[in-house]
Amino acid sequence: MMKLRYLGHSAFELRGGGAVILADPFLSGNTENGLSAESFDEVDFIFVTHGHSDHIGDTEKIALRTGAIVVANFELCHYFGKKGLTCHPMHIGGSFDFPFGRVKMTPALHGSDIMEGDTIIPGGNPCGFLFDIGGVKVYHAGDTGLTMDMQLLAEEGVKAALLPIGGNFVMDVKDAARAVNFIRPEIAVPIHYDTFPVIKADPGEFARLVGSAAEVRIMKTGDEMELS
Repeated sequence: MMKLRYLGHSAFELRGGGAVILADPFLSGNTENGLSAESFDEVDFIFVTHGHSDHIGDTEKIALRTGAIVVANFELCHYFGKKGLTCHPMHIGGSFDFPFGRVKMTPALHGSDIMEGDTIIPGGNPCGFLFDIGGVKVYHAGDTGLTMDMQLLAEEGVKAALLPIGGNFVMDVKDAARAVNFIRPEIAVPIHYDTFPVIKADPGEFARLVGSAAEVRIMKTGDEMELS
């Protein structure tokens, strides 16, 4: 069994396989969720899909406080390693058996450079993650446009797909609904919308477009669901 808690924007907490896992922990910069790095005392792994600030978020602070291992692409791991963080680098198409389960790094169509003041630091390739914990599979798409590669996920038996719907930088509701048809998950969860005006979207419209292809769960910050 896996427990999934939505932390706003694209951030999630996953509990399963004896581990506490965070994905894209954009917390203190997101006023809607009321969370910060200090909200988490126990974290084992932090998965980061790409180098933009609304996905790196509080990774550094949380990892330094908890000793969590950061999992990201090779370039981001090099960046985090210089800051004293313990990292596990991966690249797209690669899978690894972690103590809690197996994770595959999947393609995403987006950017990944890191902004520090006026400096742009190359952040490697953006990605998503397919988590397999006790046979329960959750796909976190990261930030991405619609890609034909998503059709390959239909073979995986995905329980829940976490898909951006905000448009402009990522898929809009129409393309995200098409992604559901590609992936064929049991559950589709819309993410990465309404945090900023430029990504305002209607999750209800997403649900309407998905129709009977999957169960759409519109999660609010703090909402949890158990998957088995």
